[in-house]
Amino acid sequence: MSAADLFSSTDDERFQPLAARLRPQQLADYIGQTHLLAKGKALRTSIEQGSLHSMIFWGPPGIGKTSLAKLLAAESQADFIAISAVLAGVKDIRAAVSQAEQNLRMYNRKTILFVDEVHRFNKSQQDAFLPYVEDGTFTFVGATTENPSFEVNNALLSRCRVYILKAFNESDFSALIQRALSSEKGLAKRQLKLSDEATNLLVAAADGDARRCLNLLEISADLVEDGATITEEIMQQVAVGSVRRFDKGGDVFYEQISALHKSVRGSDPDATLYWFARMLDGGCDPLYIARRAVRMASEDIGNADPRALPLALNAWDVQERLGSPEGELALAQALVYMAVAAKSNAVYRAYNDARAAVAQLPSFEVPMHLRNAPTKLMKNLDYGKDYRYAHNEEGAFAAGERYFPDEMEVVHWYQPVDRGLEIQIAEKLAKLRARNKNEG
Repeated sequence: MSAADLFSSTDDERFQPLAARLRPQQLADYIGQTHLLAKGKALRTSIEQGSLHSMIFWGPPGIGKTSLAKLLAAESQADFIAISAVLAGVKDIRAAVSQAEQNLRMYNRKTILFVDEVHRFNKSQQDAFLPYVEDGTFTFVGATTENPSFEVNNALLSRCRVYILKAFNESDFSALIQRALSSEKGLAKRQLKLSDEATNLLVAAADGDARRCLNLLEISADLVEDGATITEEIMQQVAVGSVRRFDKGGDVFYEQISALHKSVRGSDPDATLYWFARMLDGGCDPLYIARRAVRMASEDIGNADPRALPLALNAWDVQERLGSPEGELALAQALVYMAVAAKSNAVYRAYNDARAAVAQLPSFEVPMHLRNAPTKLMKNLDYGKDYRYAHNEEGAFAAGERYFPDEMEVVHWYQPVDRGLEIQIAEKLAKLRARNKNEG
């Protein structure tokens, strides 16, 4: 089937969903992704010059990855073969390769092989494309909602250029809605209008997803008569319960928890509350956030304010005991406290340094004076001999005593910062270390 056939209208077109009917037929009709397709941009220039290369489109659902791939074929007058990694297997890959080889051998015609959800293919399936990408049998175009750095094999990734597609913004949505209402393939014959309030609600519910926007608009249109105005009340009926863009376990999930963590670390309580609310709005399990809050308390606040850790644990306990909404409020309290608390990553750094040292050094024996001697035999072997019981020393500190293995130099991994309680900790450590040095 030629690329032209894919874009031709049929008698059944009126039965297609609005999003399918409005699929762009030429590059000029494509909405969004101006950072890639504006005049002078690399991908736009590549398309106009017909010098296509294998590529991967990475971005959230419903933003035009498939449409753009079809336009690549149309603009370059190439055959378009599409397979879905969700449904296809080795047999489908072989059939696509055979068709591409036939196009090239018999008709000297290029082929674009589009693989939707390419990250769903396993390593061997992805490797199957490599020789044909190498010899030019087809131009490979993959689409994925997941980070290709983790989900696409390095061998295939190295042969493709990755283009990041972005969620629709307000300007994109404005153009899309206008086209839907005025296009003959859209809703032009119905002469519908959309109130400003309904438009704002539609854009908010679509949450960057163009396909969702058109689906919600089409459902709303079905609820009114021709020539009517779709009001906020009507849109509210359709949009209520609309699931926001939040891929549990995917990139958006980790991007948002990263933003929440960095907001706490950056001492911004308002941004902290925003990302907390965003994650809850997207369906994140509050207990996951509770676990991360405990991590933040230790990693970024530490001994500068030791109250942060029990507060985070208490909020976790409230969430488990009471659930929503009491638990979320307790979590919000803990997160805000941590955001405004004094910050220190001194323990975090010291812990990592100690672990790195242990991994590199030999397994030194415990010095004899630090060994416990619960039996007579152990005492006879000098276990615990000459150990100085700190509580019997001045200030409960055995100045000059060594606690590292004999083969190791004394190391000061823990370096308190000049914030919060660690100011006092640093002063005390300085005095104790000075006494050790004088005794040494």
